[in-house]
Amino acid sequence: MKQFVCFLIVFTLFFAGEIQAKETIIDSLQKVLALSQEDTSKVNTLIQLSMEIRTEKPEEAVRYGKAAVELARKLNYNKGLANAYKWTGVGYFIQASYLEAIPYYEQALQMYDSIGDKKGKASILGNIGNIWYNQGVQEKAIDYYLRTLKVAEEINDSARVITMLVNIGAVYTDKKSTYDKALEYLHRAYPLSLALQSDLKYDLIGTTAVNIGEIFYKKYEIEKNESVRKQDLDSALYYFEKSLEPYKGTENLPYALNYIGRVYLAKGDFAKAVYYQQEAFNKSKELGARNDMMISLLRLAQTYFEKKDIQQALASFKEAEKIAKETEATKEQKEIYEGISAVYAELSDYKNAYKYQSMLIRIKDLLYDIDSDKKLGTLQFSYDLEKKESKIKLLTKDQELKEQEINRQKIVRNSFMGGFAIVLLFAGVFFAQRNRISKEKKRSDELLLNILPEETAEELKSTGTAKAKSFDSVSVLFTDFKNFTQASELLSPEDLVAEINYCYSEFDKIITKHGIEKIKTIGDAYMCAGGLPVANTTHPFDLVKAGLEMVAFIEKNKQARIANNQPYFELRCGVHTGPVVAGIVGIKKFAYDIWGDTVNTASRMESSGEIGKVNISGTTYEIIKEKFHCEYRGKVKAKNKGEIDMYFVQSEIS
Repeated sequence: MKQFVCFLIVFTLFFAGEIQAKETIIDSLQKVLALSQEDTSKVNTLIQLSMEIRTEKPEEAVRYGKAAVELARKLNYNKGLANAYKWTGVGYFIQASYLEAIPYYEQALQMYDSIGDKKGKASILGNIGNIWYNQGVQEKAIDYYLRTLKVAEEINDSARVITMLVNIGAVYTDKKSTYDKALEYLHRAYPLSLALQSDLKYDLIGTTAVNIGEIFYKKYEIEKNESVRKQDLDSALYYFEKSLEPYKGTENLPYALNYIGRVYLAKGDFAKAVYYQQEAFNKSKELGARNDMMISLLRLAQTYFEKKDIQQALASFKEAEKIAKETEATKEQKEIYEGISAVYAELSDYKNAYKYQSMLIRIKDLLYDIDSDKKLGTLQFSYDLEKKESKIKLLTKDQELKEQEINRQKIVRNSFMGGFAIVLLFAGVFFAQRNRISKEKKRSDELLLNILPEETAEELKSTGTAKAKSFDSVSVLFTDFKNFTQASELLSPEDLVAEINYCYSEFDKIITKHGIEKIKTIGDAYMCAGGLPVANTTHPFDLVKAGLEMVAFIEKNKQARIANNQPYFELRCGVHTGPVVAGIVGIKKFAYDIWGDTVNTASRMESSGEIGKVNISGTTYEIIKEKFHCEYRGKVKAKNKGEIDMYFVQSEIS
C-alpha cells in the first residue's frame, strides 16, 4: 500500500517543517539548554530537542530522551517523564532498534495511563502497533491499532481515528483473503477524511483513496468473473482519480498516475495508459524521485510491450534497469528482467533472452532469501521480546513459595489443638512440603542465575528491581557463523540445532573459564562482554584470549566435520572496548543486556573481519598490544561508522 509507513511516521511522530527552519530551532533549543536550571523547563527542552533531531540524528535523540527521563524522575515530573519515555522510544524506532524501543514505549504507556493522558496513550499504542507491523506480526499490529482507535474515538481525535482505520486496512491488505476486511476499514476512513478539519485533511484523503483504489485493482487481478472484474477496475479508477487533486504538487502524485495508467492498460486503452505513465515519469523527474521514475519507466515498458511496440518497450525497460541497479531496487529488477527476457524472445534474440532469464532466476533466489530472512527476523524478534517478559514469573516465584511456607506453618500451629497424633501428621506434611519448597526455591535461584549475573539477580530478589548501571570500560565480543545459511540447507533441523548447541556450549565453557559474561545469542551470532557486572581491568585481555580459543575450536571442529563429509561452520570474531550501560528492562521474560555505541562498534568489528580471525579495534589494540602479536589492517570502512583502525590478533606473546 502506498504511503502506509511514511504517512504513519508523519502523523504519529509529528513531522516538523523545512530543514533550514528546523536547524534554527535546534540551535535555539541548544542555547536554551546550556542556560537551563535543573527544573521541569529543562526536561521539556531536552524532549523538544529529541523530537527535532530524531530523523537526522536518532542516536542523539535517544541521548537527549534518556537525559530527560533521568531528570524527570528526579523531579517527580510525571508528564515530562511520560513524554521523555515516548521520544526515547521514537529515537530507537527510527534506528529500527525495536527491542530497545518497546520497553520505553511500554513505560510511556504506563505513565500516560497514570496521569490520565488519553492522547498520549493513543500515540504510544499506535507506535507499538507500528513496530509489530514492521516486524510482520499482523495480529499484534491490528490489536494495538484497534486499541488506539478506541481511545482516539473516546477523545474525538478525528485525524488519528482516520489514520488507524487506514493502518488497519493496510494490515488486512497483506493477504488476499482479507481484502474485503481492508475495504471495510478504508471505506469507513474515506468519508471521515473528506469531512476532516485539519492540516492533514488532503494527505488523508489522498492516502485513503489511493489505498482503496489499489485494493480494487488487486481484486481485479485475482477475480475470475469478468463482470466483477470490470466493476473492480471501474472502482479502482474512480478512487485513483479521487486521489489526484489532494496529491497535486506532492511526491505521491506519480504513484497515483502510474496506477491510473495500469487501469487503462487493463482496459485496453493504450493511448491513455501511455499518457498517464509518461505524466508520472515527468512528475517524478521534476521531483527528483528516482524510484518513481524507475516505476514509471517499467509501467511504460509493459504498456509498450502489450501494444506490440517492441523497440520502445526495450528502450524503456533498459532505462528502468539502469535506475533499478543504481538504487538496488531488487523487487522491481525482477519485473524488469521478466520484461526484457520476454522482449528479446519476441525479437528472436534467444541469446539475450536466456541471459536475462538467468538474471531473473538469480534475483528470484535473492528475493526468496530476503523473504526468508524477514520471516526469521520476525521469529527472532518475537523470541527476544518474550525473553524480556520472564521477569515477572521469576520475581513472583519466590513470593509464592514464601506464602506456601507461611500457610503450612499456620496449619502446623493449628494442628496442636487437635492432639498429638494430628500434630505428628501435620508435622510430617510440613517437613515434606518444606523440603519440596526448598528444592523449588533452589531451582528458581539456579534458573535466575542462569539468566542473570549473580549481583543483578540478588538485587532483583531483594528489591524487586535492578537498576541499569553505566560502565566506563567494557570489552564486547561478537561472533558470527559465515556460512550458516549454506550449512543449514544441508542439515536437518534437528542436526542444525544440535550443531549450534554443541558450538555454543563450547563457547559458554570458554567464556566461563575467562570470567566473561554471556549476554545473548541471536540466531547464529554469539555476544559476550567482560568488565561487568563487576568492573575489572583484565577484560580486554580476557576477551581476546576467548576469541582466539573460539576461532581455534571452530577450525578444529571444521576439520573433523570435513573428514566425516559433513557440512561445517566457519567463524568471524570481533572485539571492541568502551563504555556501555547494562541492566534489564521490562517486567516480563527479561534478560540482562547492554547498550551503547560500544556494542554497535563491536558488531562492526565482527562484520568487517575475516574467517578464522579475531578482528579488534584500535581502542582495544592500544590496551592489549604489549601482550599479543597483532597485524595492522589500516583504516577499514565499517557500516555507519566511517573508517576505523582495525587489527587482526595473531597470537599471545609468550
